[in-house]
Amino acid sequence: MGGGTGAGGQRGKKERAARILRLFDEHCPDAAISLDFSGPLQLLVATVLSAQCTDVRVNQVTPALFARYRTAGDYAAADPETLMDEIRSTGFFRNKAKNIIAAASQIDTRFGGEVPGRMEDLVSLAGVGRKTANVILGNAFDVPGLVVDTHVKRVSRRLGLTENTDPVKIEFDLMELFPRPRWTLLSHQMIAHGRTVCKAPKPSCGECFFDGALCPSRRKYL
Repeated sequence: MGGGTGAGGQRGKKERAARILRLFDEHCPDAAISLDFSGPLQLLVATVLSAQCTDVRVNQVTPALFARYRTAGDYAAADPETLMDEIRSTGFFRNKAKNIIAAASQIDTRFGGEVPGRMEDLVSLAGVGRKTANVILGNAFDVPGLVVDTHVKRVSRRLGLTENTDPVKIEFDLMELFPRPRWTLLSHQMIAHGRTVCKAPKPSCGECFFDGALCPSRRKYL
């Protein structure tokens, strides 16, 4: 059987994953988060705002926001209408404002005003799923986390690292293939690659450093 479910198939996937990792390290070793932040609370807010919005836009909105709201208590006490106006340009501002205020209130009352550094605590906060939690863990707490956003989903599927479409299932597929200490950097590398080369709907395969042996999707686009 040639699929990825048997021992040989999984071993072959891991060998390919190791080669993919080496090429990412060679071509984009300095990939990093593009959101501007200082500390876990700012990163949480910026990540919530980044849903269905570009990081460039979020970085235009957050300086004034971070200057006005300095603690979880500040956000928890925010006037919803005012906060909605302040984040309006990021889109979906009503739901984002509601989640920021609710999460901040939970942080203030349940965690002493400090953003928790454990996955199980983070995902218990309003508006925080595994993707947001992994962003915070990996970039604010130095705890490895695989962030499966739209770019990671697209790149990992095109590279044949997963056949799943559900982000959580993709996350666990990638966790099986790549060493834990590399999860955060790999997320940044995949996101950077997805933004610049492996774009939707059509990737720039002529500019890609993955050949057909590593990228089974390449022949579809060249």
